Amino acid sequence: MIADHVVFPVSSESEYPYTLDRRHPGGGDALETFSILGVVAGATEKLRLVTSVLVLPYRNPVLTAKMVASLDVLSNGRVTLGVGVGWLKEEFEALDSPDFDKRGTVSDEWLAIFKNLWRRSPASFKGRFYSYDDIRCEPFPLQKPHPPIWVGGHSPAALRRTARYGDGWHPVGAIAASPLPPDEMAKHLETLKGLCDAEKRDFARLTISYKAPLYDAAVPDRGGNRRSFAGTP
Repeated sequence: MIADHVVFPVSSESEYPYTLDRRHPGGGDALETFSILGVVAGATEKLRLVTSVLVLPYRNPVLTAKMVASLDVLSNGRVTLGVGVGWLKEEFEALDSPDFDKRGTVSDEWLAIFKNLWRRSPASFKGRFYSYDDIRCEPFPLQKPHPPIWVGGHSPAALRRTARYGDGWHPVGAIAASPLPPDEMAKHLETLKGLCDAEKRDFARLTISYKAPLYDAAVPDRGGNRRSFAGTP
């Protein structure tokens, strides 16, 4: 599972959702997601290759569809596309991505474009943010009808996106800023089932992938405190 960052701002006012102080713990060094997965694909035979998660609005949707399909072909059908809408406004601005405040709507359209390009050739699409006519974007992914799409996050919008477009739900929990304990998880699953019913999709066919980090208790955090494994499965 490989995360997705292209640049880090030197300073940022964006709030990171997964730490108590709302600051991102990383530095400025991040290898590009598809480059890493391409290397891993060539060095392995059975490992799944998961983006966890790819920030959809960062990249041109046609190019992204091509990259995912190419990786799926070259890996003999081992790609799982974990997706999210992003949180780092300054990174959106540096990449000249679509309006940060519209990132959810843009992400939904990008997912529709992926499915359009992965299922037909030539393909045409008329959207609010992006359109094309009679283009070929081949080869198609090896997995049919396409690589599994796991939607990250547990906001109401993420649950709706899962029900409409997803093959799996991929929330993050087991951390202080986002514990997602069993009772809350159960409520979200019940909500998701109702949303799937409304979309006439089979909830039972969704993959539920709960992402829980593990920390090295010997490594101090920013405040000099030792991390505890308490509450981490």
